Amino acid sequence: MHIDSSAPTRIDLAGGTYDIWPLYLLHEPAQTINAALGLRARCTLSSRRDYRVRLISEDTGEQVEAAGPAALSFDRLPLIARLVRHFGAKGVDVRTKSESPVGAGIAGSSAMTVAVVGALAAWTGRTLGDDDLLTIAMNIEAQVLGVPAGMQDYRPALYGGISSVELGVAGVRRVALRVSSGDLESRLVLAYTGASRNSGINNWDVMVRRINGDVQVAAAFDAIRDAAAAMREALERGDWIGVAHAMDAEWQARTRLAPGVTTAYIDGLLRHARAAGALAGKVCGAGGGGCLIALVEPDNRDAVSDAIGEAGATILPLALDTQGLIVQRT
Repeated sequence: MHIDSSAPTRIDLAGGTYDIWPLYLLHEPAQTINAALGLRARCTLSSRRDYRVRLISEDTGEQVEAAGPAALSFDRLPLIARLVRHFGAKGVDVRTKSESPVGAGIAGSSAMTVAVVGALAAWTGRTLGDDDLLTIAMNIEAQVLGVPAGMQDYRPALYGGISSVELGVAGVRRVALRVSSGDLESRLVLAYTGASRNSGINNWDVMVRRINGDVQVAAAFDAIRDAAAAMREALERGDWIGVAHAMDAEWQARTRLAPGVTTAYIDGLLRHARAAGALAGKVCGAGGGGCLIALVEPDNRDAVSDAIGEAGATILPLALDTQGLIVQRT
């Protein structure tokens, strides 16, 4: 048997970080606005002639082999090892590869988790509802990170598209937004700063400060909430100046969450983007490195890309994804 699966990464346009329980309960009505990217996390499962399990990461070149799922340790390739042990998959080679850079801030690990969960469920004959798949993915990634995982990253990976993830006392709900993927895609530039970042550490520090009653952090989250609401309204109106204002407001609020969310290098990249005509820009994810996005007029996309590239960042292909998780059996 052979199974191929893949899931898209995402860009967060507004409202990230407070998608961790219970932060969003403290800043109602909370939502995050995101869009799935064509940069995918990929997993291939292949049958073996024995009951052994082999994990192969094409990104790191690392391989782990064990007598069976129960014999896998969590010291190497811990995310995949935990997932294989959870599903009890045996007699299988598990090969993974990500199209996004390491630590890019575009939810590459969450996309990989969704892709592997989808593949292993098919391999073991389990039928998972969406909520079950999302719960398994989030909880196992939290075990690997050692800190709470956010709610938003798994939904673009599962569903694709442009969406709001609404968070409240009744639970978490994904709402597809009435936005043309082509219109948004033509107005975005995606760049990798070259600096990896650790969202688990950044988010955990901010979460602790908020729970401890830090007034500055609470005010910043209120501003992020308001920017997310403005972003959603502007996107659905096709008001790109409004989108730019909301992105600017979100980024300014985000930089007030904690030292290190931005750096002199990131500030410089955003200044170069502005000088070339970008309407707005922000770092993806928790900040401190990874990827940034710039909002541009379509006719100015190449000029902004060139300016960011000349300033030292790597321009990544940006195509929005509408398919979400794909699992194919051959």
